[in-house]
Amino acid sequence: MVFVHGNPGSSRDWEPLVGQVGAFARAVALDMPGFGQADKPKAGFDYTVAGYSAHLAAALGELGISRAHLVLHDFGGPWGLAWAADHPDAFASVVLINTGVLIGYRWHYLAKIWRTPVGGDLFMATANRAAFGLLLRHGNHGGLPKPFVDRMYEDFDRGTKRAVLRLYRATGDIRGLSAGVAAALGPLRRPALVVWGANDPYIPAEQADNQRQVFDVEDVVMLGDSGHWPFADNPEAVAGAVLPFLERHVQTQTPR
Repeated sequence: MVFVHGNPGSSRDWEPLVGQVGAFARAVALDMPGFGQADKPKAGFDYTVAGYSAHLAAALGELGISRAHLVLHDFGGPWGLAWAADHPDAFASVVLINTGVLIGYRWHYLAKIWRTPVGGDLFMATANRAAFGLLLRHGNHGGLPKPFVDRMYEDFDRGTKRAVLRLYRATGDIRGLSAGVAAALGPLRRPALVVWGANDPYIPAEQADNQRQVFDVEDVVMLGDSGHWPFADNPEAVAGAVLPFLERHVQTQTPR
């Protein structure tokens, strides 16, 4: 089981789920370059979706992982699904949490700011703790647990801010990327579970049903009171949906 965080997350987003999955399968969560405690390179790293996909492939190779069930969130969706498109024989199934193949997607307002030279840099320069907390509250109107917010802010240093700007500016045609991934993965019809916080202002909830166009979606779990980070604001509901799906597929598809 390979867990891939999004922006501005880290492997620690997944700690509760990784611990529970570890009871029946090997579970791996990574800090992707620029995020969490990973290196935050100024140069030499390819901050495109393809670059992150290649990094994920290299990491899984180093870990000896030849077949993976993916659990993805936010930008972890494009990264992980690009890896899946390039490694179809290694791709077993996927859990999509507020992410997926973003058909017809348009950038949210923050992405538009980050993609703007100078304006995006100034925005990041003023992203203090109070502003960061307001942004997270916008993404989850019911609020998020304080330890989760504090931990995420601790990781949101200058290197991560730089990585966010480079990532969004290197990801121009999100619709084209999604179309390419859909064309590659659609014929595979891999099993999928979709879990979505209905109040997500960044990736609209209608994208949840769009995943049926690409995957063999077994269920779409819509969490009406959740936002962009449902595994933080409603961890019991997320675990209740995700764990049975993963356990069932690891038992049927992967030797113990």
